Amino acid sequence: MTEQIDGIDPSVPPSGAGCVECDAAGGWWVHLRRCAECGHIGCCDSSPSQHASRHFRSSGHPFMQSFEPGEDWYYNFGTEEMYSGGPELAAPTSHPLDQSVPGPAERVPADWRSHVH
Repeated sequence: MTEQIDGIDPSVPPSGAGCVECDAAGGWWVHLRRCAECGHIGCCDSSPSQHASRHFRSSGHPFMQSFEPGEDWYYNFGTEEMYSGGPELAAPTSHPLDQSVPGPAERVPADWRSHVH
């Protein structure tokens, strides 16, 4: 039997392949994070809009997992702790391999480095 952790639901799939709010607004991101409780995909704190952090503040869902290929670490916004692994979440576990970083490519400004945190 797999241990249950409050704030992590391994059965919930991700909300999509990119940051929900950036996609809706025509924005872009540096890296993606996945809420381990509800599957919301948000952009990282280096991104201009920092939607993963905003999701934590509005929802109270503490655990985010990297949504980058080859990465499985978790971050707990409530305790500000990182974990080098944890429960495997429902597939897919990252954005598509052919998706650009930063992305999506057609929305990333030429001077993108001057917009990151």
